[in-house]
Amino acid sequence: MKFVDEASITVYAGRGGDGCVSFRREKFIAEGGPDGGDGGRGGSIYLQAQAGQTTLADFRVQRKFKAAGGGNGAGRNRTGSSGDDVYIRVPVGTLVRDLDTEEVLGDLGDDDEVLLVAKGGRGGVGNTRFKSSTNRTPRQFTPGQPGETRNLAFELRLLADVGLLGAPNAGKSTLIRTISSARPKVADYPFTTLYPQLGVVRVGHSQSFVVADIPGLIEGAAEGAGLGIRFLKHLSRTGLLLHIVDVLPPEGSEDPINQAKAIVAEIGKYSEDLLERPRWLVLNKLDLIPPEQRQACMSHIATALGFGGQGKPVFGISALSGEGVDDLAHAIMRFLEEAQQE
Repeated sequence: MKFVDEASITVYAGRGGDGCVSFRREKFIAEGGPDGGDGGRGGSIYLQAQAGQTTLADFRVQRKFKAAGGGNGAGRNRTGSSGDDVYIRVPVGTLVRDLDTEEVLGDLGDDDEVLLVAKGGRGGVGNTRFKSSTNRTPRQFTPGQPGETRNLAFELRLLADVGLLGAPNAGKSTLIRTISSARPKVADYPFTTLYPQLGVVRVGHSQSFVVADIPGLIEGAAEGAGLGIRFLKHLSRTGLLLHIVDVLPPEGSEDPINQAKAIVAEIGKYSEDLLERPRWLVLNKLDLIPPEQRQACMSHIATALGFGGQGKPVFGISALSGEGVDDLAHAIMRFLEEAQQE
């Protein structure tokens, strides 16, 4: 199914049923009095997170959801039936906003989490409710109240522990293929990753974490260059970012240091919070450099980008051959476990 991470829908909660005007009429019973029942409540609309759902594509087809109205009251003090509630299933990680007010209604981050987005209308009251010592034959009733109507915007943000950043062809897809069972497209041209990919990395018998790979960034992404920055939202839930840098980009490509700085600048334009997230430097494709030159190359790039100090580690790997990948995975696992203990 096509990956879709944004959608908008309109929801209509059910109207409450009207109250009833009725009087008891039975043989041999004089002055029976009022017996009009209340109307039933209208159906409400809920969102329910579902772990097996991974895209919002279904909402590109069905955009309107309506709950049933409540039944009208009846004689003999019978209350109208309540309208059935509607549950709309969305992927785990869906952020919900009211399009008209821009209010964030909820963030469905757990499986089976439920969120009320449109409340059904209250039922009206029958004439029995208006009976009093001075009003023995009331003919008043109230109509049911309308249910809420809302225009909603959905924004899917993938749930991952680690996010991969980097320029196109930096080797992010190759890395996620090497360390997990995910199989994103890999080729020798830019933008082979057209939408986010998730991979589960298993380090030990009961140790694992989730990695998210997003399409590569280029300078000017904030203004829409390349695939833009619309996929950066999928890194907003991650606890660690890996900045993947190609140490030996193809001839004619921009210098890796300038390229990496440009990507950091684009992240800052998108979100200061994301820029301040823990970020490690991962220098990829070391297999293309002679062994005796690797350390000098890594030191040069790391120093220019301000890495190598406390809290800013540097890793050298070859995603293609697997060199250094296990060490990187174990270091990530240790970092995530320590972060959970804090």
